[in-house]
Amino acid sequence: MKIGLFVKDFAVGKKFAANGLPNKSGAEFHAENHARQLIGRGNEVSVWAKKRYWFTKARENLDGIDLVRLHGGFRWLEILLRLFLTHRGIDAFYIIGTPKFAVWAILYARFCKRPVTLALTGKAEIFDGRAGWRNKIFASCDNYIATTHEILNGFIRQGNIPPEKVTFLPHGIDTARYPRPGLERKLALRKRHGITDPAVKILLFCARIVVNKGVDTLQKIWPIIHGKDPSAHLFIVGGGRHELLAELREMADAMDGSVTVVGEVDQPQEYYQMSDVYVFPSRHEGLPTSLIEAMSSGLPAVVSDIGGCDDLIFDHETGFRVNTEDAEAFADRILYLFRHDEECREMSDRAASYVQEHCDYSQVIWRLEEIIGGAGRHVGENGRGTDGHEQSAD
Repeated sequence: MKIGLFVKDFAVGKKFAANGLPNKSGAEFHAENHARQLIGRGNEVSVWAKKRYWFTKARENLDGIDLVRLHGGFRWLEILLRLFLTHRGIDAFYIIGTPKFAVWAILYARFCKRPVTLALTGKAEIFDGRAGWRNKIFASCDNYIATTHEILNGFIRQGNIPPEKVTFLPHGIDTARYPRPGLERKLALRKRHGITDPAVKILLFCARIVVNKGVDTLQKIWPIIHGKDPSAHLFIVGGGRHELLAELREMADAMDGSVTVVGEVDQPQEYYQMSDVYVFPSRHEGLPTSLIEAMSSGLPAVVSDIGGCDDLIFDHETGFRVNTEDAEAFADRILYLFRHDEECREMSDRAASYVQEHCDYSQVIWRLEEIIGGAGRHVGENGRGTDGHEQSAD
């Protein structure tokens, strides 16, 4: 199958902007990963995105991905010309997000009777399918993918999309890259990072260092934990805003050496593997990839009770959900896990198993391929998502 994948941006060049934030969004990572996975299953994939920089080519091959960059001002015309000339053999269209220029691909697909699938990865992208000509076109696709149940309900309630067109499907990860460590591996990693006492509990925060990820809440959580368990250690992994990283380093200096601010790393696996509990006080999410990676690595998690997190963390099963910004509640649940080793191990088992069963590419990509090709598995007449979660269009 020849698939045209449309996404707003496909970043190139520097990894980080001047303010310290990564230049590549979650949607771009999902687009690249899905393209590679679909190619691995024998499909041909062309990725269509904005051309933002003069030095980038209008079209190039990136390790098997046919990347088409669309020029500003007349993207609609370029899309139609390419679809009728250089890319006329596309069998199906897959749109991630709601890039404005994608409506022309939808119109072309309707004219040529090719299936179109639109996937949303964040609730901010949910559109009103009855307002505005673009939204009405976005609401005319054949299939829709919601990576969270919050998005699924948004499609139905706000987007006015018929439930039978919507499928709940996580974006997925390669769980083989995030294995659970054996005891020997875990202890060796801890020693490498200066934790020689095996009784020390390690809390991990691994995400972008921005306010929306709850970094300010983390700064309130740790002093509470440190006051009740002075031997515990916090590792903060991730790149982000320089001023926030500076604040975290100031906190580390004031916390008796109990905090290590690592910064950005390309391979966070060893931090997942050496830790005991994952903390994620984010204010809003799609389906958080870092949380999936942590769970795959066997970490129970204490997270904000928000959309996306509620698809992964179930109280006393894979971790705990608490009210956003409630530092006392976060600290209480983290300390509970620190003090209940057997329950923590059981949650570790369930977290890794849940991700393996629901979020591994081996479970996700073949379903994605079916949906893109026009044979999706939808919410269904009984109003339940593909994993059994109760859904409603009320």
